[in-house]
Amino acid sequence: MNEHPLIEDHGLIGDLQTAALVSTEGTVDWFCSPRFDSPSIFGALLDSENGGHWTIAPQAPTYATKQLYYPDTCALLTRFMTDQGVGSVVDFMPPASPRHPTSNHRLGAATA
Repeated sequence: MNEHPLIEDHGLIGDLQTAALVSTEGTVDWFCSPRFDSPSIFGALLDSENGGHWTIAPQAPTYATKQLYYPDTCALLTRFMTDQGVGSVVDFMPPASPRHPTSNHRLGAATA
């Protein structure tokens, strides 16, 4: 990650009580828990050096990315294309309890 991604280079995932922003570079740059108005756990969106982030990305020095949502879901697919091949990460936040507030939030990722 050479430059910090702009806000428009992020996708939103959430679980009906809080949300996270995932960049096209494969970083979770913003996440507050257990609610939207809670302090941030990852805050690189505001401070790229000290705000904290979580990253799953290729080790290749250069790569292209494409980000999209699976149809009719909040599951965000980030595809990485390198000279060696293509890899994908799916980021999601499954609701712990769609009807009752909870402090049990999960931030998940699957790779392919």
